[in-house]
Amino acid sequence: MKIMLSAGEASGDIHGASLAAEMKKLSPEVELFGMGGDKMREAGVRIVKDYKEYNVMGVVEVVKNLRRIFKLLDELAEIVRIEKPDLLVLIDYPDFNWRLAAKAKKFGVKILSYIPPSAWAWRKGRAAQCAKIADEFIAIFPFELPVYEDAGAKICFLGNPLVDTVKAEFSPAEARKYFGVNENEHVVLLMPGSRHQEIKLLLPEMLKAAKIISETKTARFFLPIADSVDESEISRQIAAAGVEVTLTKKYRYDLMSIADAAVATSGTVILEAALMGLPCVVVYKMAKVNFLIGKFLVKIEHISLPNLLLNKRIQPELLQDEVKAETIAEEIIKLYRGEFHREKVVDELKNACARLGDKGAATRIAKKILRVAENQ
Repeated sequence: MKIMLSAGEASGDIHGASLAAEMKKLSPEVELFGMGGDKMREAGVRIVKDYKEYNVMGVVEVVKNLRRIFKLLDELAEIVRIEKPDLLVLIDYPDFNWRLAAKAKKFGVKILSYIPPSAWAWRKGRAAQCAKIADEFIAIFPFELPVYEDAGAKICFLGNPLVDTVKAEFSPAEARKYFGVNENEHVVLLMPGSRHQEIKLLLPEMLKAAKIISETKTARFFLPIADSVDESEISRQIAAAGVEVTLTKKYRYDLMSIADAAVATSGTVILEAALMGLPCVVVYKMAKVNFLIGKFLVKIEHISLPNLLLNKRIQPELLQDEVKAETIAEEIIKLYRGEFHREKVVDELKNACARLGDKGAATRIAKKILRVAENQ
Protein backbone atom coordinates (compact mmCIF):
# COMPACT_ATOMS: atom_id res chain seq x y z
CA MET A 1 0.00 0.00 0.00
CA LYS A 2 1.33 3.44 -0.98
CA ILE A 3 0.24 6.69 0.65
CA MET A 4 1.44 10.10 -0.50
CA LEU A 5 1.54 12.95 2.01
CA SER A 6 1.74 16.65 1.12
CA ALA A 7 2.81 19.14 3.80
CA GLY A 8 4.08 22.59 2.87
CA GLU A 9 5.15 24.21 6.14
CA ALA A 10 6.64 23.50 9.57
CA SER A 11 3.37 22.75 11.36
CA GLY A 12 2.31 20.37 8.58
CA ASP A 13 5.68 18.62 8.82
CA ILE A 14 5.04 18.02 12.53
CA HIS A 15 1.53 16.69 11.92
CA GLY A 16 2.73 14.56 9.02
CA ALA A 17 5.52 13.06 11.12
CA SER A 18 3.09 12.16 13.89
CA LEU A 19 0.75 10.42 11.45
CA ALA A 20 3.61 8.67 9.63
CA ALA A 21 5.02 7.25 12.87
CA GLU A 22 1.62 5.87 13.87
CA MET A 23 0.91 4.42 10.43
CA LYS A 24 4.28 2.66 10.45
CA LYS A 25 3.44 1.13 13.83
CA LEU A 26 0.02 -0.04 12.67
CA SER A 27 1.12 -1.17 9.19
CA PRO A 28 4.94 -1.54 8.90
CA GLU A 29 4.71 -2.47 5.22
CA VAL A 30 3.00 0.80 4.19
CA GLU A 31 5.06 2.96 1.82
CA LEU A 32 4.93 6.65 2.69
CA PHE A 33 6.31 9.38 0.43
CA GLY A 34 5.64 12.97 -0.55
CA MET A 35 6.42 16.59 0.26
CA GLY A 36 7.50 17.44 3.79
CA GLY A 37 10.53 18.20 5.91
CA ASP A 38 13.03 16.75 8.34
CA LYS A 39 10.50 15.51 10.88
CA MET A 40 8.52 13.54 8.29
CA ARG A 41 11.79 12.16 6.90
CA GLU A 42 12.79 10.99 10.39
CA ALA A 43 9.37 9.33 10.77
CA GLY A 44 9.97 7.18 7.69
CA VAL A 45 8.53 9.26 4.89
CA ARG A 46 10.45 9.31 1.60
CA ILE A 47 10.68 13.04 0.94
CA VAL A 48 10.50 13.79 -2.78
CA LYS A 49 10.28 17.57 -2.25
CA ASP A 50 11.43 19.48 0.84
CA TYR A 51 8.91 22.18 1.77
CA LYS A 52 11.62 24.50 3.14
CA GLU A 53 12.83 25.19 -0.40
CA TYR A 54 9.45 26.63 -1.39
CA ASN A 55 7.88 28.00 1.82
CA VAL A 56 6.66 31.61 1.38
CA MET A 57 4.01 33.67 3.18
CA GLY A 58 1.55 36.36 2.08
CA VAL A 59 0.03 37.43 -1.22
CA VAL A 60 2.96 39.58 -2.34
CA GLU A 61 5.55 36.92 -1.56
CA VAL A 62 3.53 34.21 -3.29
CA VAL A 63 3.17 36.34 -6.43
CA LYS A 64 6.95 36.86 -6.53
CA ASN A 65 7.48 33.09 -6.39
CA LEU A 66 4.62 31.94 -8.64
CA ARG A 67 6.86 30.41 -11.30
CA ARG A 68 8.68 28.22 -8.75
CA ILE A 69 5.43 27.25 -7.03
CA PHE A 70 3.70 26.19 -10.26
CA LYS A 71 6.77 24.24 -11.31
CA LEU A 72 6.66 22.41 -7.99
CA LEU A 73 2.96 21.74 -8.48
CA ASP A 74 3.56 20.23 -11.92
CA GLU A 75 6.44 18.11 -10.61
CA LEU A 76 4.39 16.72 -7.73
CA ALA A 77 1.47 16.01 -10.06
CA GLU A 78 3.82 14.05 -12.30
CA ILE A 79 5.01 12.09 -9.27
CA VAL A 80 1.38 11.26 -8.47
CA ARG A 81 0.85 10.04 -12.04
CA ILE A 82 3.94 7.84 -11.99
CA GLU A 83 3.67 6.49 -8.42
CA LYS A 84 -0.13 6.04 -8.44
CA PRO A 85 -0.59 6.10 -4.64
CA ASP A 86 -3.60 4.42 -3.06
CA LEU A 87 -4.31 7.68 -1.26
CA LEU A 88 -3.11 11.29 -1.32
CA VAL A 89 -3.27 12.93 2.12
CA LEU A 90 -3.37 16.73 2.06
CA ILE A 91 -1.97 18.19 5.29
CA ASP A 92 -3.18 21.79 5.63
CA TYR A 93 -1.38 24.22 3.21
CA PRO A 94 -4.68 24.71 1.32
CA ASP A 95 -3.93 27.04 -1.60
CA PHE A 96 -1.25 24.71 -2.92
CA ASN A 97 -2.57 21.34 -1.80
CA TRP A 98 -6.00 21.71 -3.35
CA ARG A 99 -4.49 22.51 -6.72
CA LEU A 100 -2.46 19.35 -6.35
CA ALA A 101 -5.59 17.44 -5.31
CA ALA A 102 -7.48 18.58 -8.43
CA LYS A 103 -4.67 17.27 -10.62
CA ALA A 104 -4.43 13.99 -8.65
CA LYS A 105 -8.19 13.47 -8.96
CA LYS A 106 -7.83 13.37 -12.74
CA PHE A 107 -5.49 10.40 -12.33
CA GLY A 108 -8.14 8.55 -10.31
CA VAL A 109 -6.31 8.92 -6.99
CA LYS A 110 -8.35 8.93 -3.80
CA ILE A 111 -8.00 12.14 -1.73
CA LEU A 112 -8.15 12.66 2.03
CA SER A 113 -7.94 16.14 3.53
CA TYR A 114 -6.34 16.30 6.97
CA ILE A 115 -6.73 19.76 8.53
CA PRO A 116 -9.06 21.06 5.79
CA PRO A 117 -9.21 24.71 4.65
CA SER A 118 -10.63 27.12 7.23
CA ALA A 119 -13.95 27.54 5.47
CA TRP A 120 -15.55 28.30 8.86
CA ALA A 121 -13.51 31.53 8.91
CA TRP A 122 -13.52 32.72 5.32
CA ARG A 123 -14.62 31.73 1.82
CA LYS A 124 -17.27 29.31 3.07
CA GLY A 125 -17.94 28.33 -0.52
CA ARG A 126 -14.62 26.46 -0.46
CA ALA A 127 -16.23 23.73 1.62
CA ALA A 128 -18.51 22.76 -1.26
CA GLN A 129 -15.66 22.97 -3.78
CA CYS A 130 -13.43 20.79 -1.62
CA ALA A 131 -16.23 18.29 -1.01
CA LYS A 132 -16.34 17.65 -4.77
CA ILE A 133 -12.64 16.74 -4.81
CA ALA A 134 -11.81 14.97 -1.54
CA ASP A 135 -13.31 11.61 -0.59
CA GLU A 136 -12.81 12.10 3.15
CA PHE A 137 -11.98 14.89 5.60
CA ILE A 138 -10.46 14.77 9.08
CA ALA A 139 -10.68 17.92 11.21
CA ILE A 140 -8.53 18.64 14.26
CA PHE A 141 -10.95 21.13 15.82
CA PRO A 142 -14.64 20.53 16.54
CA PHE A 143 -15.73 23.95 15.27
CA GLU A 144 -14.62 22.98 11.74
CA LEU A 145 -17.36 20.38 11.21
CA PRO A 146 -20.64 22.28 10.57
CA VAL A 147 -19.63 24.19 7.42
CA TYR A 148 -18.29 21.02 5.78
CA GLU A 149 -21.25 18.88 6.85
CA ASP A 150 -23.59 21.48 5.35
CA ALA A 151 -21.58 21.18 2.09
CA GLY A 152 -22.10 17.41 2.01
CA ALA A 153 -18.53 16.47 2.91
CA LYS A 154 -17.71 13.23 4.69
CA ILE A 155 -15.88 14.71 7.67
CA CYS A 156 -15.03 13.61 11.20
CA PHE A 157 -13.26 14.92 14.30
CA LEU A 158 -11.12 12.30 16.04
CA GLY A 159 -9.29 14.59 18.46
CA ASN A 160 -6.16 16.70 18.21
CA PRO A 161 -2.74 14.96 18.17
CA LEU A 162 -1.13 17.82 20.06
CA VAL A 163 -2.84 16.54 23.21
CA ASP A 164 -0.43 13.59 23.09
CA THR A 165 2.72 15.22 21.75
CA VAL A 166 2.84 18.43 23.78
CA LYS A 167 4.37 17.43 27.11
CA ALA A 168 7.44 18.20 29.16
CA GLU A 169 10.29 15.72 29.45
CA PHE A 170 11.67 17.17 32.70
CA SER A 171 10.13 18.06 36.02
CA PRO A 172 9.93 21.82 36.65
CA ALA A 173 12.97 21.61 38.94
CA GLU A 174 14.95 19.72 36.29
CA ALA A 175 13.88 22.21 33.63
CA ARG A 176 15.00 25.17 35.73
CA LYS A 177 18.35 23.51 36.30
CA TYR A 178 18.79 22.79 32.58
CA PHE A 179 17.98 26.37 31.57
CA GLY A 180 19.80 27.92 34.51
CA VAL A 181 16.72 29.58 35.97
CA ASN A 182 16.16 30.17 39.68
CA GLU A 183 12.75 29.32 41.12
CA ASN A 184 12.01 32.97 41.97
CA GLU A 185 12.98 34.34 38.55
CA HIS A 186 10.33 35.42 36.06
CA VAL A 187 10.70 33.81 32.62
CA VAL A 188 9.24 35.33 29.44
CA LEU A 189 9.38 33.60 26.05
CA LEU A 190 9.65 35.43 22.74
CA MET A 191 8.22 33.34 19.89
CA PRO A 192 8.16 35.29 16.62
CA GLY A 193 7.40 32.28 14.39
CA SER A 194 9.47 30.32 11.91
CA ARG A 195 8.86 32.27 8.70
CA HIS A 196 11.27 34.98 7.61
CA GLN A 197 8.46 37.52 7.15
CA GLU A 198 7.06 36.89 10.63
CA ILE A 199 10.47 37.36 12.26
CA LYS A 200 11.11 40.50 10.24
CA LEU A 201 7.77 42.10 11.15
CA LEU A 202 7.27 40.93 14.74
CA LEU A 203 10.61 40.31 16.44
CA PRO A 204 11.66 44.01 16.61
CA GLU A 205 8.60 44.94 18.69
CA MET A 206 9.03 41.85 20.86
CA LEU A 207 12.61 42.86 21.62
CA LYS A 208 11.59 46.44 22.37
CA ALA A 209 8.96 45.08 24.76
CA ALA A 210 11.61 42.92 26.44
CA LYS A 211 13.78 46.02 26.85
CA ILE A 212 10.90 47.91 28.48
CA ILE A 213 10.13 45.02 30.83
CA SER A 214 13.78 44.59 31.82
CA GLU A 215 13.97 48.25 32.82
CA THR A 216 11.02 48.00 35.22
CA LYS A 217 10.71 44.33 36.25
CA THR A 218 13.06 41.41 36.73
CA ALA A 219 12.82 38.88 33.91
CA ARG A 220 14.77 36.28 31.96
CA PHE A 221 14.02 36.20 28.25
CA PHE A 222 14.30 33.09 26.08
CA LEU A 223 13.70 32.65 22.36
CA PRO A 224 13.21 29.07 21.08
CA ILE A 225 14.54 28.69 17.53
CA ALA A 226 13.08 26.33 14.93
CA ASP A 227 15.50 24.34 12.76
CA SER A 228 14.52 26.29 9.65
CA VAL A 229 15.20 29.73 11.17
CA ASP A 230 18.25 31.90 10.39
CA GLU A 231 19.86 32.13 13.84
CA SER A 232 22.42 34.72 12.76
CA GLU A 233 19.71 37.19 11.74
CA ILE A 234 17.94 36.79 15.08
CA SER A 235 21.23 37.25 16.95
CA ARG A 236 21.87 40.48 15.04
CA GLN A 237 18.45 41.83 15.98
CA ILE A 238 18.95 40.94 19.63
CA ALA A 239 22.35 42.65 19.71
CA ALA A 240 20.91 45.79 18.13
CA ALA A 241 18.03 45.85 20.65
CA GLY A 242 20.43 45.88 23.58
CA VAL A 243 18.53 43.30 25.64
CA GLU A 244 19.73 39.95 26.93
CA VAL A 245 17.87 37.06 25.30
CA THR A 246 18.90 33.40 25.50
CA LEU A 247 18.43 31.40 22.29
CA THR A 248 17.39 27.75 22.71
CA LYS A 249 16.80 24.83 20.36
CA LYS A 250 15.89 21.94 22.64
CA TYR A 251 13.19 21.13 25.20
CA ARG A 252 10.77 23.86 24.11
CA TYR A 253 7.87 22.36 26.06
CA ASP A 254 10.00 22.13 29.21
CA LEU A 255 10.84 25.80 28.77
CA MET A 256 7.13 26.56 28.44
CA SER A 257 6.45 24.66 31.66
CA ILE A 258 8.62 27.04 33.73
CA ALA A 259 7.78 30.29 31.93
CA ASP A 260 5.44 32.95 33.27
CA ALA A 261 4.17 34.09 29.89
CA ALA A 262 5.02 34.38 26.20
CA VAL A 263 4.59 36.87 23.42
CA ALA A 264 3.96 34.71 20.38
CA THR A 265 2.95 34.90 16.76
CA SER A 266 -0.52 33.50 16.14
CA GLY A 267 -0.38 29.87 15.04
CA THR A 268 -0.02 26.33 16.36
CA VAL A 269 2.49 27.47 19.00
CA ILE A 270 -0.32 29.30 20.83
CA LEU A 271 -2.18 26.02 21.27
CA GLU A 272 1.02 24.23 22.30
CA ALA A 273 1.53 26.90 24.95
CA ALA A 274 -2.08 26.50 26.12
CA LEU A 275 -1.57 22.75 26.56
CA MET A 276 1.46 23.55 28.74
CA GLY A 277 -0.59 26.03 30.78
CA LEU A 278 1.39 28.98 29.43
CA PRO A 279 -0.59 32.18 28.79
CA CYS A 280 0.37 34.24 25.73
CA VAL A 281 0.11 37.71 24.34
CA VAL A 282 -0.83 36.79 20.78
CA VAL A 283 0.52 39.01 18.01
CA TYR A 284 0.23 39.01 14.25
CA LYS A 285 1.36 41.35 11.54
CA MET A 286 1.74 41.13 7.77
CA ALA A 287 2.40 43.37 4.80
CA LYS A 288 -0.30 46.07 4.63
CA VAL A 289 -1.68 44.91 1.29
CA ASN A 290 -1.98 41.33 2.62
CA PHE A 291 -3.76 42.58 5.75
CA LEU A 292 -6.25 44.65 3.76
CA ILE A 293 -7.07 41.65 1.57
CA GLY A 294 -7.36 39.38 4.61
CA LYS A 295 -9.55 41.86 6.50
CA PHE A 296 -11.95 41.91 3.57
CA LEU A 297 -12.12 38.11 3.30
CA VAL A 298 -11.84 36.82 6.87
CA LYS A 299 -14.90 37.12 9.09
CA ILE A 300 -13.92 35.89 12.56
CA GLU A 301 -13.78 37.55 15.97
CA HIS A 302 -10.65 35.77 17.19
CA ILE A 303 -7.38 34.61 15.61
CA SER A 304 -5.81 32.46 18.34
CA LEU A 305 -6.94 28.86 18.77
CA PRO A 306 -7.72 28.91 22.52
CA ASN A 307 -9.93 31.97 21.99
CA LEU A 308 -11.60 30.25 19.04
CA LEU A 309 -12.22 27.05 20.99
CA LEU A 310 -14.13 28.96 23.69
CA ASN A 311 -15.42 31.64 21.32
CA LYS A 312 -14.31 34.39 23.67
CA ARG A 313 -11.21 36.49 24.35
CA ILE A 314 -9.35 34.69 27.11
CA GLN A 315 -5.92 36.09 26.24
CA PRO A 316 -4.97 39.27 24.36
CA GLU A 317 -4.62 39.46 20.57
CA LEU A 318 -2.71 42.34 18.98
CA LEU A 319 -2.96 42.82 15.21
CA GLN A 320 -1.04 45.05 12.78
CA ASP A 321 -0.71 48.57 14.27
CA GLU A 322 -1.73 47.22 17.69
CA VAL A 323 1.59 45.33 17.82
CA LYS A 324 3.45 47.91 19.90
CA ALA A 325 6.22 47.26 22.40
CA GLU A 326 4.52 49.26 25.16
CA THR A 327 1.28 47.31 24.84
CA ILE A 328 3.06 43.97 24.70
CA ALA A 329 5.07 44.81 27.82
CA GLU A 330 1.96 45.91 29.71
CA GLU A 331 0.08 42.71 28.85
CA ILE A 332 3.04 40.44 29.66
CA ILE A 333 3.48 41.90 33.15
CA LYS A 334 -0.19 41.11 33.89
CA LEU A 335 0.67 37.45 33.23
CA TYR A 336 3.55 37.17 35.71
CA ARG A 337 3.27 34.29 38.16
CA GLY A 338 1.44 35.41 41.29
CA GLU A 339 -0.81 37.82 39.41
CA PHE A 340 -4.52 37.11 39.85
CA HIS A 341 -5.17 37.79 36.16
CA ARG A 342 -2.73 35.05 35.18
CA GLU A 343 -4.58 32.42 37.21
CA LYS A 344 -7.86 33.30 35.51
CA VAL A 345 -6.26 32.96 32.08
CA VAL A 346 -4.66 29.61 32.95
CA ASP A 347 -8.03 28.23 34.11
CA GLU A 348 -9.64 29.30 30.83
CA LEU A 349 -6.81 27.69 28.86
CA LYS A 350 -7.60 24.39 30.59
CA ASN A 351 -11.24 24.74 29.53
CA ALA A 352 -10.18 25.42 25.93
CA CYS A 353 -7.82 22.43 25.80
CA ALA A 354 -10.55 20.13 27.17
CA ARG A 355 -12.34 20.62 23.84
CA LEU A 356 -9.50 19.03 21.89
CA GLY A 357 -10.60 15.49 22.67
CA ASP A 358 -8.98 12.58 24.50
CA LYS A 359 -5.44 11.28 24.13
CA GLY A 360 -4.67 8.85 21.30
CA ALA A 361 -5.85 11.09 18.45
CA ALA A 362 -2.83 10.34 16.24
CA THR A 363 -3.51 6.61 16.47
CA ARG A 364 -7.21 7.04 15.69
CA ILE A 365 -6.41 9.30 12.73
CA ALA A 366 -3.72 6.95 11.39
CA LYS A 367 -6.17 4.02 11.55
CA LYS A 368 -8.74 6.07 9.66
CA ILE A 369 -6.21 7.00 6.92
CA LEU A 370 -5.14 3.37 6.50
CA ARG A 371 -8.77 2.23 6.21
CA VAL A 372 -9.52 4.86 3.56
CA ALA A 373 -6.39 3.83 1.61
CA GLU A 374 -7.30 0.15 1.75
CA ASN A 375 -10.87 0.59 0.53
CA GLN A 376 -10.11 0.94 -3.16
